[in-house]
Amino acid sequence: MTTATPPPINSPEAIAQGLAAKTVAVVGLSSNPTNPSYAIARYLQEHGYRIIPVNPKETEVLGEKAYPSVQAIPERVDVVDVFRRAEAMPDVVEDAIAAGAPLVWMQLGIRNEAAATRAQAAGLAVVMDHCMKVEHHRRAVAEAAAGGIAPR
Repeated sequence: MTTATPPPINSPEAIAQGLAAKTVAVVGLSSNPTNPSYAIARYLQEHGYRIIPVNPKETEVLGEKAYPSVQAIPERVDVVDVFRRAEAMPDVVEDAIAAGAPLVWMQLGIRNEAAATRAQAAGLAVVMDHCMKVEHHRRAVAEAAAGGIAPR
């Protein structure tokens, strides 16, 4: 568990912390290529992130072993990126807290103020109702524009 005070929910600092991650547990990741979780996780993987699927119904997604929970992952993760309904967030947040994850990222369309407050009280940074792929791409475009280079 983090001891420092986490940045405000959805702050530029919280988003930057999430994007600086190396290892991302993707809760609700499906092996169905038409599912948004699959497309976004594949994008993140193609851009250097280590993706760890968290879905008790899967054994492997995108070439990575799937786990039934964040706590079951045998290594530390930097971000818990969530593709579950808002009402599932309290359980996901408790799992992330127990696993010692420093940040919970609720994908676009997912908002749960009580779960976000609980995560923050436990020292986790929180991003809510934002897409990690969109934020990564936005940052890449801004950095490319600043340097005069086209984003990849």
